[in-house]
Amino acid sequence: MKPATVTTLKNELKHLPEKELVEICLKLAKFKKENKELLTYLLFESEDEDGYIKEIKEEMDEVFEEINTSHIYYVKKGVRKILRQLKKYIRYSKKKETETELLLYFCDKMKELKPSHFRSQQMINLFDRQLAMAKKAMNTLHEDLQYDFKLEIEKLEEKS
Repeated sequence: MKPATVTTLKNELKHLPEKELVEICLKLAKFKKENKELLTYLLFESEDEDGYIKEIKEEMDEVFEEINTSHIYYVKKGVRKILRQLKKYIRYSKKKETETELLLYFCDKMKELKPSHFRSQQMINLFDRQLAMAKKAMNTLHEDLQYDFKLEIEKLEEKS
């Protein structure tokens, strides 16, 4: 089955009554976990972006604590898992401020990881890519926010 384009779906959804739209949304939520997470964000958490960011940071703290640091392989695997989850949360929000703040927090947590695994070129590259993405997202923000985030970035680059 070939899926319809977003434009076609949008036009078709415009013609449906409210009750049918609610049923379709519930079916989507039941079908896949990501759909349910996105619906939860849109309905409950999008109004309080600061609370959403705080919740993600707390979750990230917990997962960073659980990383097996006995071997670099396990550290890389754990960090990639955290990053995958983080990207999903950023995609839900679609706000550059949220993206910048969360990516910088991720980079900071990577730096604090003990023992330091920055002898691995893969870990260095991963860190540098996320820092570059945070800078790119930061450049679209208001000047005052840019200044605050720039200070954080300088601190992170200092530690390298």
